[in-house]
Amino acid sequence: MKKIMFNDKLGLTQAVLEGRKTMTRRICKYDRPDESWDIVFPVFGSKDYDNEGNLVSPLFGAFGWKNKDGDFTGWNNPLYKFGEVVAIAQSYRDSGYSPDSLDRHPKDLSVRGLMKNSAGWNNKMFVKSYACKHHIKITNIKMERLQDISEEDCLKEGIIKGKCGSESTHFMDAYYVPKEKQPYCTPRDAFAALIDKVSSKGTWESNPFVFAYEFVLVD
Repeated sequence: MKKIMFNDKLGLTQAVLEGRKTMTRRICKYDRPDESWDIVFPVFGSKDYDNEGNLVSPLFGAFGWKNKDGDFTGWNNPLYKFGEVVAIAQSYRDSGYSPDSLDRHPKDLSVRGLMKNSAGWNNKMFVKSYACKHHIKITNIKMERLQDISEEDCLKEGIIKGKCGSESTHFMDAYYVPKEKQPYCTPRDAFAALIDKVSSKGTWESNPFVFAYEFVLVD
């Protein structure tokens, strides 16, 4: 099973667990070689659908680039697949493990010692997916430019709608990055600030192609 990481500093993991964040955007692994290359998508046949008519091909959501000579870059595949259940990465501490329990899982007999002394006690990068206690299920995948995000999707990404101002100046709608107090006028402004904090400054301005994953919390 794969695992997925959300930013803890900005409260995004907690937002997922509380059902306030139901989408995530991940930058595609490579961009268009240059503007002369055309975007291409897979062509699906009957074998790519299940008996209920659902598209189940591993190329669901994939795309690539092809130039006028027919040269092809290969498929830019989404990391997570439609219908896939993915573990939410959390440290052993945040997952509620006992600090004095054995730092090992029945499937990982090579690890010894107490949980509180393990690398995964505070760092979720060292926690195996089978030891994660919460999961999401991917319910939709789409490809788009980062700046094509809708205001509705900004809220699904965890942006918080609130108010700013005072009784004397009148309250106005405002939008916030989780765990921060800076108000923004629109959900897109807030998301632009969020993505630059999560993926590095300048990400919003560079406007890369992204896979947008929609999901539901399973447990």
